[in-house]
Amino acid sequence: MSTVTLESPYTTLPALIAIHGKERAEHPALIEGEQRMTYRQLDAEANRVAAALQRDGLLAGDAIAICGSNSINYAVLFVGALRAGVTVAPLAPSSTPESLLGMLADSAAKLYFADASVQSAMAGVRDRLSMPLISMDNTGVERHYNDWLAEDGAKPAPVDIAPEMTFNVIYSSGTTGEPKGIVQSHGMRWSHIQRGLPFGYGPDCRTLISTPLYSNTTLVSFLPSIGLGGTVVLMAKFDAERYLKLAEQHRITHTMLVPVQYQRIMARPDFDSYDLNSYIMKFSTSAPFHAELKADILKRWPGGLIEFYGMTEGGGSCMLAAHTYPDKLATVGMPLDGHDMRVIDEDGVELPHGEIGEVVGHSPAMMAGYLNKPEKTAEAEWYDSTGKRFIRTGDVGRFDEEGFLTLMDRRKDMIISGGFNIYPSDLEAELRQHPDLQDVTVVGVASTSWGETPVAYIVPSSGRTVDTAQVQAWFNDRVGKTQRLTRVIIADELPRSAIGKVLKRELRDQFLAEHGVLD
Repeated sequence: MSTVTLESPYTTLPALIAIHGKERAEHPALIEGEQRMTYRQLDAEANRVAAALQRDGLLAGDAIAICGSNSINYAVLFVGALRAGVTVAPLAPSSTPESLLGMLADSAAKLYFADASVQSAMAGVRDRLSMPLISMDNTGVERHYNDWLAEDGAKPAPVDIAPEMTFNVIYSSGTTGEPKGIVQSHGMRWSHIQRGLPFGYGPDCRTLISTPLYSNTTLVSFLPSIGLGGTVVLMAKFDAERYLKLAEQHRITHTMLVPVQYQRIMARPDFDSYDLNSYIMKFSTSAPFHAELKADILKRWPGGLIEFYGMTEGGGSCMLAAHTYPDKLATVGMPLDGHDMRVIDEDGVELPHGEIGEVVGHSPAMMAGYLNKPEKTAEAEWYDSTGKRFIRTGDVGRFDEEGFLTLMDRRKDMIISGGFNIYPSDLEAELRQHPDLQDVTVVGVASTSWGETPVAYIVPSSGRTVDTAQVQAWFNDRVGKTQRLTRVIIADELPRSAIGKVLKRELRDQFLAEHGVLD
């Protein structure tokens, strides 16, 4: 890795790949199953992608969309598009065909790359696509990725990529409404790469990626890994046993996992039989990470454990080094250096430490705004008395006297019952104490008497049979009157997004459809 490049105020990811292609030519950059791609090959293939985009008339500032499972082709497409100054819109394969059509139109993508599973799901709306569809895995549609690529040895015309140019547009999950395109710049991503150095990312790191590449959760680990010359092992789909086998086989040093993945890994009875001593640092973000699970990981899994709290929109972020602060596992840590985070009330008035309110943040790496949605951008912003711009997180929390942030809930998930604020996370923490429950969540449902009332969805532990009336009585005896559950419902599993967030809106809608408004 070139020290001069690292110390420069700004470098692009494609420029870093070009350096590695010369200085670390035969070092593995990407591994997927039995496939390996060196940095020399990654640099050359990125050139072919960039040249093909320019051949097809795409200019710097234009966009492409990618939708599919993690793969080497996916990663190469991403890097190659960036080299041509082209914006990447990575889309979630789990989206509905109508939602994908909406995101494609919003991003103004000139080309759409999708794998077989996405092509199949979109078969009914193919005639409504306004751009060419290219098969990323060389299956299905008439135009295949291998045929679309420029010839071997092709090189694109050089493109000057300024820090303010758009790197990617990541669409919000849509769990609380219509997906919004979050615009992130090359300068923002450069800061993410630089931020990887203190965590041990570098030429010798081996990072296991099992979360999807369309997610910012994944990119904040993927980008410093390849930007700093390490090796990335890609999983197309997460499986706890397969994950552990890959970790042992490749002597993994770094990983980013969402809490539900940690939960499934740690629950395996054979977990302790795997050699995981190569781990330097493990990361987590995107969903509530319970203190008991963090403690179990610290006890049984070598290497440090870091939880990040923040938003794809790039408002301030907090970090908890769990291995350093084992007495703060119920928090998400303290703001990162250069990140200004505060708490405000319903009227936008700043609150002192200890008070509960909405968390807002300012950082050097904030989104430019939501693509084509200036009104939504304005709704997401808060300005202090000096005119400093902050991003509203939508999360409710409080800072303690030492500056550690404890999150209560999403503001939209907070339950207001009979005039009392009820935080589902408090109820869920108590419910998880029940010995026969594997997974739990609490949602607020409509009530004519109380406005809203709490209902719990529970997943019994394997081999356990539970009685909902017993669980409800057990719980209600342990909490205050205003926190009591109105219903307990058994579920085979909780609906989650691809990055592990419980889809509470789905559960609320399901409850309303099945039970209506409660008395």
